Amino acid sequence: MELSEEGENVDDEISQSLASFEKDLEEAELQTLFFEEDDPRNAILTIHPGAGGTESQDWAQILLRMYLRYAERKGFKAEILDFQPGEEAGLKSVTVRIQGDYAFGNLSQESGVHRLVRISPFDANKRRHTSFAAVFIYPEVEEDIEIEINPDDLRIDTYRASGRGGQHVNVTDSAVRITHVPTGIVVQCQSERSQHKNKSSAMKVLKARLYELKKKAEQEKLEKLEDAKSDIAWGNQIRSYVLQPYRLIKDLRTKVEIGNVDRVLDGDIEEFIKSNLISRKEETNK
Repeated sequence: MELSEEGENVDDEISQSLASFEKDLEEAELQTLFFEEDDPRNAILTIHPGAGGTESQDWAQILLRMYLRYAERKGFKAEILDFQPGEEAGLKSVTVRIQGDYAFGNLSQESGVHRLVRISPFDANKRRHTSFAAVFIYPEVEEDIEIEINPDDLRIDTYRASGRGGQHVNVTDSAVRITHVPTGIVVQCQSERSQHKNKSSAMKVLKARLYELKKKAEQEKLEKLEDAKSDIAWGNQIRSYVLQPYRLIKDLRTKVEIGNVDRVLDGDIEEFIKSNLISRKEETNK
């Protein structure tokens, strides 16, 4: 104000300072919503298409791009550990490690079925299709968490990475698949050229999966994690992405709606994340 009274033009500087302050304030408000033990951890994200072949596999690919763009916006590091391409387009499954402060806390509420309604680019008759894909988020287990794994319970296979995946996938014989026989959990990694590094990354994913399974069993709040994958279809979705006949994305838990679908699919999902974290905290305080 003093500079302004002296005739200085400080409008631009004030606008920049306010914008910076608002961003810092939003981050500070978000921090108050993190209270779970695992919130500060890195996240392991997996995406699986539902029934519907190429259409659902393409939707899974769109979701992958959305989360990679979200990670980029947040300054998180995203590393694709495993990518199984679809026959014609999209993907059959993908596993991504997302590293950054409170990566799991931010993404934890994204687990569930995501529904897409659009005119299919794969339908010559330009009919409207509904597709489903399941997203699962696990906290990455660090060395300070004890997860005992009996080596006798593991079946370890090596194979050659193949298919599309561009720079993220190599074509050596170093890819590793680990099956945890008692639970039936299967994890795989093919992002590194070293079989040892791929095995290490796959073991991290397995530990994360087993830790989440153990935590949910102890809490007795939810069914076993793998049971949630049984029906990636109607009635189980957490968010609906409608591109036709109108354009709207709606979170079915918090009822938050956003009409700018392109912005959301380009990774701007902060509003959905924040509203679900607020809802989580309110439920905990009841």
